Amino acid sequence: MSIRTSIGWQTMLADLSLILFMVTAAAMADQPPPPKPAAPPPKPALVDPARAEPLALWREAAGAPSIAAWLTSQQPDPRQQLTITLHYAPGAEQAAMRHAIALAGDAARAGGVGARARLLLEPSASPGTQQAVATLAYDRAPAP
Repeated sequence: MSIRTSIGWQTMLADLSLILFMVTAAAMADQPPPPKPAAPPPKPALVDPARAEPLALWREAAGAPSIAAWLTSQQPDPRQQLTITLHYAPGAEQAAMRHAIALAGDAARAGGVGARARLLLEPSASPGTQQAVATLAYDRAPAP
Protein backbone atom coordinates (compact mmCIF):
# COMPACT_ATOMS: atom_id res chain seq x y z
CA MET A 1 0.00 0.00 0.00
CA SER A 2 1.38 3.33 -0.92
CA ILE A 3 0.68 6.45 1.04
CA ARG A 4 0.40 9.55 -0.97
CA THR A 5 0.81 12.84 0.71
CA SER A 6 -0.15 15.64 -1.48
CA ILE A 7 0.76 19.17 -0.69
CA GLY A 8 -1.53 21.62 -2.33
CA TRP A 9 -0.84 25.15 -3.37
CA GLN A 10 -2.68 26.52 -0.32
CA THR A 11 -0.28 24.84 2.08
CA MET A 12 2.74 26.02 0.12
CA LEU A 13 1.42 29.60 0.05
CA ALA A 14 0.80 29.53 3.82
CA ASP A 15 4.37 28.29 4.40
CA LEU A 16 5.82 31.03 2.20
CA SER A 17 3.70 33.69 3.96
CA LEU A 18 4.92 32.49 7.34
CA ILE A 19 8.54 32.57 6.17
CA LEU A 20 8.09 36.09 4.75
CA PHE A 21 6.54 37.24 8.04
CA MET A 22 9.46 35.85 10.06
CA VAL A 23 12.08 37.43 7.77
CA THR A 24 10.33 40.81 7.97
CA ALA A 25 10.07 40.61 11.77
CA ALA A 26 13.78 39.76 12.05
CA ALA A 27 14.72 42.67 9.76
CA MET A 28 12.58 45.10 11.78
CA ALA A 29 14.25 44.02 15.04
CA ASP A 30 17.67 45.04 13.67
CA GLN A 31 16.65 48.65 12.90
CA PRO A 32 17.52 51.39 15.41
CA PRO A 33 14.58 53.03 17.18
CA PRO A 34 13.26 56.18 15.52
CA PRO A 35 14.73 59.41 16.89
CA LYS A 36 12.68 61.17 19.53
CA PRO A 37 11.15 64.45 18.38
CA ALA A 38 12.99 67.52 19.56
CA ALA A 39 11.53 69.21 22.57
CA PRO A 40 9.87 72.55 21.78
CA PRO A 41 11.89 75.58 22.82
CA PRO A 42 10.91 76.97 26.20
CA LYS A 43 8.51 79.87 26.16
CA PRO A 44 10.06 83.15 27.22
CA ALA A 45 8.92 84.33 30.61
CA LEU A 46 6.68 87.36 30.74
CA VAL A 47 8.58 90.31 32.10
CA ASP A 48 6.95 93.39 33.53
CA PRO A 49 8.42 96.54 32.02
CA ALA A 50 10.78 98.41 34.27
CA ARG A 51 9.22 101.65 35.37
CA ALA A 52 11.20 104.42 37.01
CA GLU A 53 9.89 107.50 38.75
CA PRO A 54 8.32 109.71 36.08
CA LEU A 55 9.96 113.04 35.29
CA ALA A 56 6.86 114.40 33.58
CA LEU A 57 3.23 113.30 33.64
CA TRP A 58 0.39 113.92 31.17
CA ARG A 59 -3.25 113.02 31.75
CA GLU A 60 -5.92 113.12 29.11
CA ALA A 61 -8.61 115.52 30.29
CA ALA A 62 -10.94 118.14 28.88
CA GLY A 63 -9.03 121.36 28.30
CA ALA A 64 -5.63 119.71 28.66
CA PRO A 65 -3.06 120.12 25.89
CA SER A 66 -2.72 117.28 23.41
CA ILE A 67 -0.02 114.69 23.98
CA ALA A 68 1.94 116.11 21.01
CA ALA A 69 1.85 119.65 22.48
CA TRP A 70 2.88 118.29 25.88
CA LEU A 71 5.82 116.37 24.36
CA THR A 72 7.11 119.39 22.46
CA SER A 73 7.09 121.39 25.71
CA GLN A 74 9.35 118.81 27.40
CA GLN A 75 13.15 118.86 27.30
CA PRO A 76 14.15 116.17 24.76
CA ASP A 77 16.46 113.43 26.05
CA PRO A 78 17.06 110.24 24.03
CA ARG A 79 17.50 108.26 27.26
CA GLN A 80 13.91 108.91 28.30
CA GLN A 81 11.11 106.47 27.59
CA LEU A 82 7.57 107.63 26.82
CA THR A 83 5.03 105.24 28.32
CA ILE A 84 1.37 105.63 27.46
CA THR A 85 -0.84 103.74 29.90
CA LEU A 86 -4.51 103.37 29.10
CA HIS A 87 -6.92 102.12 31.77
CA TYR A 88 -10.07 100.73 30.13
CA ALA A 89 -13.43 99.44 31.29
CA PRO A 90 -14.13 95.70 31.12
CA GLY A 91 -15.26 94.72 27.63
CA ALA A 92 -13.80 97.80 25.93
CA GLU A 93 -10.46 96.31 24.90
CA GLN A 94 -10.80 97.02 21.18
CA ALA A 95 -11.77 100.68 21.68
CA ALA A 96 -8.94 101.09 24.18
CA MET A 97 -6.44 99.62 21.73
CA ARG A 98 -7.58 101.98 18.97
CA HIS A 99 -7.36 104.96 21.34
CA ALA A 100 -3.87 103.97 22.53
CA ILE A 101 -2.65 103.61 18.95
CA ALA A 102 -4.08 107.04 18.11
CA LEU A 103 -2.26 108.57 21.09
CA ALA A 104 0.98 106.86 20.06
CA GLY A 105 0.53 108.23 16.52
CA ASP A 106 0.07 111.76 17.89
CA ALA A 107 3.18 111.31 20.03
CA ALA A 108 5.17 110.01 17.06
CA ARG A 109 4.22 113.06 15.00
CA ALA A 110 5.68 115.22 17.77
CA GLY A 111 9.01 113.45 17.20
CA GLY A 112 11.80 112.99 19.69
CA VAL A 113 11.00 110.60 22.50
CA GLY A 114 7.44 110.19 21.23
CA ALA A 115 8.68 108.30 18.17
CA ARG A 116 9.24 105.19 20.30
CA ALA A 117 6.38 105.17 22.77
CA ARG A 118 5.61 102.11 24.89
CA LEU A 119 1.92 101.25 25.19
CA LEU A 120 0.43 99.60 28.27
CA LEU A 121 -3.23 98.63 28.44
CA GLU A 122 -4.60 97.87 31.89
CA PRO A 123 -8.16 96.90 32.79
CA SER A 124 -9.89 99.26 35.17
CA ALA A 125 -11.85 98.05 38.16
CA SER A 126 -14.61 100.62 37.74
CA PRO A 127 -16.90 100.16 34.73
CA GLY A 128 -17.39 102.93 32.21
CA THR A 129 -14.07 104.65 32.82
CA GLN A 130 -11.21 105.08 30.39
CA GLN A 131 -8.20 107.10 31.38
CA ALA A 132 -5.00 107.77 29.45
CA VAL A 133 -1.79 108.70 31.25
CA ALA A 134 1.61 109.34 29.66
CA THR A 135 4.89 109.50 31.54
CA LEU A 136 8.44 110.40 30.64
CA ALA A 137 11.02 108.53 32.70
CA TYR A 138 14.46 106.99 32.51
CA ASP A 139 13.02 103.50 32.26
CA ARG A 140 15.32 100.69 31.32
CA ALA A 141 14.37 98.05 28.82
CA PRO A 142 13.67 94.61 30.34
CA ALA A 143 16.48 92.09 29.98
CA PRO A 144 15.86 89.53 27.24
